[in-house]
Amino acid sequence: MLKKGGAAFSRVGRAEGILVGTRLRVADNSGAKEVMVIGVPGRKTRLRRVPSATVGDLVVVTVKKGNADLVGQVMNAVIIRQRKPFRRPDGTWVAFEDNACVIVTPEGAPKGSEIRGPVAKEAAERWSGISNLATIII
Repeated sequence: MLKKGGAAFSRVGRAEGILVGTRLRVADNSGAKEVMVIGVPGRKTRLRRVPSATVGDLVVVTVKKGNADLVGQVMNAVIIRQRKPFRRPDGTWVAFEDNACVIVTPEGAPKGSEIRGPVAKEAAERWSGISNLATIII
């Protein structure tokens, strides 16, 4: 488990492949196509260290490509895929083709009504709204 009031799930063994500044593909139909991570809530790091996140984490993003009324808006998103390989407790290694996220409300409910592509099991277990919309859970 994480120390000092971190998230309520174990991050042991998961390589954090999403840093602040990383551009992510949006895997839902909310209207955004590409977003950039601008923050990771709840991550306290050493001075001048760039905060990072992994599959299943909530991040703050800004929309870079998509509908004209969404570009520039700041939103919350959940990471559902990452390219950097990470290890699961059963010993298997998982890596995806792209870095992708799903736009969510501040409460954690997805804004879109469908999710394209696979969703990591870690994200589906932590966010029930995402698991309801996912067609493929890996």
